[in-house]
Amino acid sequence: MPTKDHPAAADLTPLSPAVFHILLSLGEGERHGYALRRGISLRTGGRLKLGPGVLYGSINKMLELGLIEESDDRPDPHLDDERRRYYRITAYGRKVAQAEAARMRDLVQLAAARFGVPKHA
Repeated sequence: MPTKDHPAAADLTPLSPAVFHILLSLGEGERHGYALRRGISLRTGGRLKLGPGVLYGSINKMLELGLIEESDDRPDPHLDDERRRYYRITAYGRKVAQAEAARMRDLVQLAAARFGVPKHA
């Protein structure tokens, strides 16, 4: 259901792979930019490597849309670089990620009905 501040979650789909993977990462907990970049590369087996322009451009867009927010919580200063900015997913961002997952599920079901599912996809 849209609010005066946000359109309906499904209205933002389809999401770019970068935005969806950032939301997936932040669904696990707060992260800073480099941790997002590293985690996405690991999770995708290196198939998705976000350069700084795509990563921070996506983060800025997501902040503007209200999908994520900057966190004030900081790790121990001895273990962290004070210049890092940490991000977390918002409730709206979680709804948008769910809408994207549902859209992708429906697309996979359609493709499977049309073409079948290979044994080694």
